[in-house]
Amino acid sequence: MASDEEEKNTNNEGMEYGILGDDTETDLEKLEKYTGEVDWKYLEKHYQSGALLYIDPSLDLVAVGKAFADDDSKSVAKWKKSGDIVQPSTPHAYYWEESDSRFKALVVSPFVLIQPIEEEQSE
Repeated sequence: MASDEEEKNTNNEGMEYGILGDDTETDLEKLEKYTGEVDWKYLEKHYQSGALLYIDPSLDLVAVGKAFADDDSKSVAKWKKSGDIVQPSTPHAYYWEESDSRFKALVVSPFVLIQPIEEEQSE
C-alpha cells in the first residue's frame, strides 16, 4: 500500500507547469522590456558605485546591452576604444545634476547603460 505522500506524487506526475517556466521572449525582447526613461537622481547611486556607463547616442542601446549580456568583449572593447562607451566622470555628473538631464537606461548587471534623451526643440 502506498503512503499518502507517494500517492500525491503519483497523481501529479503528468502535470506540466509550462505557463510558469515558458519564456518565449528573445534576449533582445527581454532587453527592450527592461529599458526605460530615468532622471539623474535615479542614476546617481549607480554612478557613485562605478556601475554607470554612458553609451553614445549613435549606438543602439539595446544592441550594446545585448553585447554585454552575450559577453561580446570584442565589440565592447572596440566601442570603449573609440569613445562610444565611457565611464562618466565628475564633470558629467555635475552637468547632469544641474541640467535635470533624463536618460534612456538599461540594466545589464552589474552595469547600468545610459543614453541622453534629447529635449525636443519647439519651433
